[in-house]
Amino acid sequence: MDKLYLLSSQARACLICAGKIPFEPKPVFRIHPKSKILVVGQAPGTKVQNTGIPWNDPSGEELRRWLDVGREEFYNEEIFGILPMGFCYPGKGNSGDLPPRPECAPTWHPQFLKELPDLKLILLIGQYAQRYYLNGERKSNLTETVKAFKDYLPQYFPLVHPSPRNRLWQRKNPWFEKQVIPELRQHVFEVMNA
Repeated sequence: MDKLYLLSSQARACLICAGKIPFEPKPVFRIHPKSKILVVGQAPGTKVQNTGIPWNDPSGEELRRWLDVGREEFYNEEIFGILPMGFCYPGKGNSGDLPPRPECAPTWHPQFLKELPDLKLILLIGQYAQRYYLNGERKSNLTETVKAFKDYLPQYFPLVHPSPRNRLWQRKNPWFEKQVIPELRQHVFEVMNA
């Protein structure tokens, strides 16, 4: 616990992106040495940046629906660790938030992963997480990667981002709700209850 506590303290004090983002760095993540499932998303949005609570927005509500877990379970760090690709809000772009800062994940993720001996499943939410963790194992695009989720189990489970912006994608890809979500719930249930 001491090593992870020290690492978390260092990450919370991180200034690696100072001057490259529109606000003072305010890293948002949650982790515990007993975390079983790691949620790797993009980066905090403005609401999350302001509250300091990850996935505390409509995307989080949708993600919890997909996982079939309530807020209490989701924010239990002994079950779910949360390490976004970028720990701080990256700013606004032309069509939504900017991508996560590229310095963050390579700096912090490998160090955190070494301190999570009980980790059983990593949820890779969106293209940035999938690009980083799956590297050359990704399919031709996000849709194909998510469709081939079984290829990455039992370690990784790739997902589309649960943002309201992706509702159109979900309507165009009804297989996601019918095939992927039930499998996701089953894997999460098994890990939580192992």
